[in-house]
Amino acid sequence: MTLTNQIGIFGTSGMAREAGDIAWALGLEPIYVARDEAELQAWSFSAQVVVEQDVEQYSDMPFVIGIGENYIRRAVAERFKDSLQFINLIHPSATFGCGQRDMIERCKGTIVAAGARFTSGIAVGDFCIFNQNITVAHDCLVDSYVHMAPGANLSGNVHLKQGSWVGAGAVVNQGSNSEKRVVGENTMVGSGAVVIKDCEANAVYAGVPAKRIK
Repeated sequence: MTLTNQIGIFGTSGMAREAGDIAWALGLEPIYVARDEAELQAWSFSAQVVVEQDVEQYSDMPFVIGIGENYIRRAVAERFKDSLQFINLIHPSATFGCGQRDMIERCKGTIVAAGARFTSGIAVGDFCIFNQNITVAHDCLVDSYVHMAPGANLSGNVHLKQGSWVGAGAVVNQGSNSEKRVVGENTMVGSGAVVIKDCEANAVYAGVPAKRIK
């Protein structure tokens, strides 16, 4: 995966430190990247942290973006796409159906946390976050810059469009072979929600069954 035993992780919040836990599980030492001096001064953990303006001094090191907010993660990826190497960070306890690990490895910048499960026939984009104990069932399509929060579940034939977010413990019920269940671009599905119908773009859905609230 890399010739160095260090990995850069953009961010200093809880998501970044969780990405650091994955790095440690893989035998990699995380070096965190703070947005600015104020964020650097607020850091209270023992791991090394540097400021974003100095990050290109570490261009020989691979990076991931441990920032949960999709739009910020996308902005960082765009800002450094030509100067830094982004890799995938996959916890050793994640499990995959036939060919699915290879599919993930063809992406870049995607983070897969402990206990994540992918079955079969799934396609995933770049710079996604699949948090602890999520499940993605057969024939799902997950576009780039998506975040699945801990315990979220996609039944088969679901399409998460770019920038969407599925909250903790939420369920997106199954679509069909001919018509996938869709969560629209930049849409948020609230924690614990159960999606039984397509979700429009740029919206917020919550409840059981999920309804648009914003």
